[in-house]
Amino acid sequence: MRREEILFDRPEDLSARAPPEERGLARDEVRLLVSTPEEDRHRRFRDLPDLLTPGDLLVVNESATLPAALEGRGTFGAFRVHLSTRYGERLWLAEPRWSSERPGPLPLAPGDAFDLAGVRARVVGEFPGQPRLLFLALAAPIDAAVRAAGRPIHYAYVARDYPLERYQTVFARVEGSAEMPSAARPFSARVVRALAARGIAIAPIVLHTGVSSLEVTCERVEDAPMYPEPFAVPASTVAAIERTRGRGGRVVAVGTSVVRALESAWDGERVRPVRGFTRLFVRPGRPVRSFDALLTGLHDSASSHLALLGAFVGAPRLRRAYRTAVDAGYLWHEFGDSHLLVRAS
Repeated sequence: MRREEILFDRPEDLSARAPPEERGLARDEVRLLVSTPEEDRHRRFRDLPDLLTPGDLLVVNESATLPAALEGRGTFGAFRVHLSTRYGERLWLAEPRWSSERPGPLPLAPGDAFDLAGVRARVVGEFPGQPRLLFLALAAPIDAAVRAAGRPIHYAYVARDYPLERYQTVFARVEGSAEMPSAARPFSARVVRALAARGIAIAPIVLHTGVSSLEVTCERVEDAPMYPEPFAVPASTVAAIERTRGRGGRVVAVGTSVVRALESAWDGERVRPVRGFTRLFVRPGRPVRSFDALLTGLHDSASSHLALLGAFVGAPRLRRAYRTAVDAGYLWHEFGDSHLLVRAS
């Protein structure tokens, strides 16, 4: 896939600058674009139970969001560090930035040390192919500092800091994501109750998401480096998927993190229980086999998420849907609107 296939124009004012609750909406009142092979339709997220069929299964990510933005201080002054992925008690992958609004790289080299919210951090090296991501070795575990001094990661399009609870979904159970698995944010207790009443089940996976601010810059999308993220697909979810498929129901992945977990658990014939790290890049040219519909947000131009959507429904349908979303004024990013893509009618 060529990078130009995941480029599109979107006005900057279509970024959601605040949670919907700050805009006078309930979580489940954001807009929902429903894309089938035939058309794109406009609904509200609270309509989701009526858009699915009794016997369908939603697979959701139970990862909870960390307050993963911390203050760093080095020889050149203060800066911000976005923790991304934990690879050991004292080893993290992180993205140092000048600020939430201004990315790096910063003048940090292997061996350099700095203060990270009261914990001494030393740069081990860059992640291959992603010079903005650095491995950090810490003199002590960072968990207490994260709880005491951390803030949720946000970028320039969000007007200000918001409390951590604004970055948690109703399914959050297992702490570990640097950024919110935001596809599930519009779910509310009333939507969950309505799904159950309609005979639509919910099953969990866990995938701890890292930072998402890195776009695809290479000409061939499949050459973009992906860093490992921890995930687990439990046996109970595998059993729920098999029951659903056995009775003719659809598996609906809630978010690109769920897609990566399910596809990483695919053994060529079925989804298997598995736990570990995945670097899987779902993109055109690689069949998508573990789910039948995808509920997600609206993703930035040149992002790996768009390549995943293109692998699922094809580039022409994806371009059609995004043109519709832009023309209708849908809002992007974690506090924005939602998108349901159905592979077949």
